[in-house]
Amino acid sequence: MTIENTVFIVDDDRDFRDSLAWLVEGGGHKVVAYESAEAFLFGYGGQPGCVLLDVRMSGMSGLQLQQEMIQRGLSIPVIMITGHGDVPMAVQAMKNNAIDFIEKPFEDVAMLTLIDKTLADNERVLLEQNQHDQILAQWSELSRRENDVAKLVIQGQANREIADALGISIKTVEIHRSRVMSKMKVKRLAELMEKVSVIKTSI
Repeated sequence: MTIENTVFIVDDDRDFRDSLAWLVEGGGHKVVAYESAEAFLFGYGGQPGCVLLDVRMSGMSGLQLQQEMIQRGLSIPVIMITGHGDVPMAVQAMKNNAIDFIEKPFEDVAMLTLIDKTLADNERVLLEQNQHDQILAQWSELSRRENDVAKLVIQGQANREIADALGISIKTVEIHRSRVMSKMKVKRLAELMEKVSVIKTSI
């Protein structure tokens, strides 16, 4: 799975916005810039990446946008950009699940380092979620009886114990067990247990 990240800049100061876009593009990132919170909400289509969000803007503020994003279920990470004296606002932003904040004026290297770390962390989360969803989809293909057998298998029970527990023959257990391994796309018990550990809270 390849993730194409975009860095979204939301700032009502055109000169600062253009300067920041130039910096981020120079760091090798795709950039989309918006002049207001309202423009971002209208234009954002759910792409992965991160948002560089100015706390103080005319119209909807950065904090208000952040709260609106939470209400809309937009989970893209946010880096708040604050001015001198905006520390209380930055603290509130962190309480609203901002990833981090950086104060103006900032060093170019500090900003690029923060962006790189944020994107890398978020990419890892997205990949883990994708893996979880794929394994859960495989598990959902199991029949009810295959599900029962699989759960006893990963508990370490032998075929005879499973047969006794479910009131079926050992041969039937072997058939269901084979189907479980096939549907879960694994060949060894250790592989099955590793996959199930990823989705154990969802089954």
